[in-house]
Amino acid sequence: MSIERIELGDPRLADYVSLTDVALRRRLEPAGGLYIAESEKVIRRALAAGHRPRSFLMAPRWLDDLADVVADAEARGVPVFVGDHDVIERLTGFHLHRGALAAMHRPPLPDLAETLTGAHRVLVIEDVVDHTNVGAVFRSAAALSMDAVLVTPRCADPFYRRAIRVSMGTVFQVPWTRIDPWPAGVDRLRAAGFTTAALALADDAVPLDILAADPPQRLALVLGTEGDGLSRRTIAAVDVVVTIPMAAGVDSLNVAAAGAVAAWALRRQPT
Repeated sequence: MSIERIELGDPRLADYVSLTDVALRRRLEPAGGLYIAESEKVIRRALAAGHRPRSFLMAPRWLDDLADVVADAEARGVPVFVGDHDVIERLTGFHLHRGALAAMHRPPLPDLAETLTGAHRVLVIEDVVDHTNVGAVFRSAAALSMDAVLVTPRCADPFYRRAIRVSMGTVFQVPWTRIDPWPAGVDRLRAAGFTTAALALADDAVPLDILAADPPQRLALVLGTEGDGLSRRTIAAVDVVVTIPMAAGVDSLNVAAAGAVAAWALRRQPT
């Protein structure tokens, strides 16, 4: 079989070394054409989406839980590396919550027109740099029937390991691509028939429930970065600014929570 016990320093494990170094992953993942899937559920969702594995790395107990995946890897000549939990943690540099990893070939991103084909509800993530928030937005998008997610050029990579894990692998289910340039991309959304709505604090903002009472047929909801929120250029470019009414002196929600609330309120109703 293609199962092999690992030792530290094995050059074949380069894909898995020091995964906590965000700067390294940003350089390596696009250039090397890879991403890391962590946990059984995420690995299975990646494979179900048709993504090709480069190799697997797991603790011994996962050989049984992922027996079908291991058998398929054997048939396709994909290596399966096995090591004790502490060896894997020393190799990767992080605490492994779920003792199975896969290095996956990164699929090419579709273009914007392809991503928007047939879509009626789209989330746009502007410059969100926290991978946990990016993953949470994707999980909400999948759960609340958003048709696509667009990320701006400076937004964190949805295929970074932590974003994938937080999303529970839904980054493989929701169509997504980068919209570049931005906020000039608002014009491309408008040309495609979308009303663009910025979720932000503004004196002329429309309460979310008002927009939800008579939503446009095609809607792109724009979510802003942590702390500063959406840029002034984006707010000036969109068709409408929307706010979620707050109580108890709270001015806003975390971007992922706000996106989930707005996505639920503006979800497309069955006809």
